[in-house]
Amino acid sequence: MRFRNRREAGQELAVRLLEWASSGDLANVTVLALPRGGVPVGAEIARVMAVPLDVLVVRRIGVPGAPEVGVGAIAGDDPPLFDRTGLRALDLSEHELSSEVARARVELHRREWVYRGTRPAADVRGHSVVVVDDGLATGVTARAALRHVRRRGPLRLTLAVPVCPARTATALRDDADDVIALQRPERLGSVGEWYEDFPQVSDEDVRDALRQPHPAG
Repeated sequence: MRFRNRREAGQELAVRLLEWASSGDLANVTVLALPRGGVPVGAEIARVMAVPLDVLVVRRIGVPGAPEVGVGAIAGDDPPLFDRTGLRALDLSEHELSSEVARARVELHRREWVYRGTRPAADVRGHSVVVVDDGLATGVTARAALRHVRRRGPLRLTLAVPVCPARTATALRDDADDVIALQRPERLGSVGEWYEDFPQVSDEDVRDALRQPHPAG
């Protein structure tokens, strides 16, 4: 089943999360969306559930000369997280990627400033945190995000995505208390093929979503 757009995907995830909240499994919820594509999904979840929304900027670490090939990710000022299977397949070492890590770190901080300015990141200590993206492939960016949030002391940590390969969803259970993936194909060619309408999300789209009124939590 394909999703009509990111908004519909967010609504379907919100229904699942509302069921958990009504049963008492989720309390004091904060949604953290991964820019850019995860923000429209997360904004819809936050709207339906009437809970706070913030962004969690995570940057992929690409291969020199082929930045679209991700072999790791960083979140905040945390150390880089590498896909060691991918490194072995490409015969690369972490040391060879030091310049790529530095570039990713600069871009991460730039985007945090663009999206948030001087506003501090949401305080999630003691909250049920829902980390949201519009879909996952290898899951390395989601794993970096989850580990970053875990260090900040959430009460409960949930990953919620519309689509994710079954193997990736299973592996990410090591880093999240719960993993919600509405569609779990055995193989995933691209996230976009699971949507009828999958436009690019701009920085301004992200800022607009964050400017919408959300509960303070």
